[in-house]
Amino acid sequence: MMASADLRDELNCSICLNIYTDPVTLTCGHNFCLLCIGNVLDTQQESGIYTCPECRAESQDRPALQRNTTLCNITDRFRSAQQMEEDTGIACTYCLHILVPAAKTCLLCEASLCETHLMVHSKSAEHVITEPTTFLENRKCSVHKKALEYYCTFDATCICVYCNVIGDHKGHQVKILNEASENKKNNLRDNLKVLMSQRVGAEERVASLQKHRTDVKEKAVVETERVTAVIREIREQLEAVEKQVLGEISNQEEQVSLQVSNLIQQLELKMEELARKIIHTEELLNITDPLTVLQEKESLSAGFYAVQRGGGEVLGDLDLGPEVGAAEGGPSEARRGGGVAWEESGSRPRGTPHLPPPPFSLFFFSLFFFFSHSLSLSLSLSVSPHAPTMKRR
Repeated sequence: MMASADLRDELNCSICLNIYTDPVTLTCGHNFCLLCIGNVLDTQQESGIYTCPECRAESQDRPALQRNTTLCNITDRFRSAQQMEEDTGIACTYCLHILVPAAKTCLLCEASLCETHLMVHSKSAEHVITEPTTFLENRKCSVHKKALEYYCTFDATCICVYCNVIGDHKGHQVKILNEASENKKNNLRDNLKVLMSQRVGAEERVASLQKHRTDVKEKAVVETERVTAVIREIREQLEAVEKQVLGEISNQEEQVSLQVSNLIQQLELKMEELARKIIHTEELLNITDPLTVLQEKESLSAGFYAVQRGGGEVLGDLDLGPEVGAAEGGPSEARRGGGVAWEESGSRPRGTPHLPPPPFSLFFFSLFFFFSHSLSLSLSLSVSPHAPTMKRR
């Protein structure tokens, strides 16, 4: 490797300090890159004196540049070998003047060999040839410092020949590395088939789960639109019912208020008459003449009885039916209220305005029944029985 470094130094251009590119030679014998020396000579043209960047030899005329074919071939081979070394990372140990990539590594010699040196290397069994590697210590027995040549099936470890003959693995069944490696590769191939099958199964399951998720999203959109439409319709009907009920309350309030106002007016007139009767009665009580008192008896009694007969009116009240009151108690009251019978007009107290049963009673029953039963909505988003199910851990 030191020789390779020295060779690289000899192949460097003194101007760009890189390996020669299209090397040319001056008359003094020094070599430069064609482009590098051309730029230097261009800068010297104005002065009229041309000098070599290496030896400072001067010339009045611009030097002729001769292509160095031999050096060009050397640099090309060096670049090729350097690239191969960068690819493999290992160079031949015995190629001292140029970098040549190693083809194999001898564990016994602890040397990497190019194709040329591999042909002349020893073919004895002691020289274990492997793929190029720099980690030679990992391929030697830690006890006997010999190359690992066998595989102990009992201890499942690689051993050297001394481990099998005199070491801890004496008498154990062993295989050569190539045979043991091939057996392990066969097992790995079987494992690979199982893994590939499991991966295919996982991919199919992922596809099935993705389809299931898509189906759930689509069903959720449909259910959302349906529930939104139902709630919108309920809201519109509630607003209509609210308007109807408030109008009915206002109408009944006006009727009852008018009736009460009339009754109050009648009672105020009777109160004035009663006041006069009271004054007249008190005056009779103060009279000492018996004849006068007795003569006033009939007219007083007649007036008193007339007042009594005029005080039997029964006032009306707001009456919106049992369903409205039941609705205030919630869905259970509304369902019970739905079965209450309306009073016939003949059984209502006299003086109370007769109102027909509210037309919205059936709507309230339907509304609360819907919320109690239909909107216990579990999005029935299950797909086919073959759809995958996810277990919660």
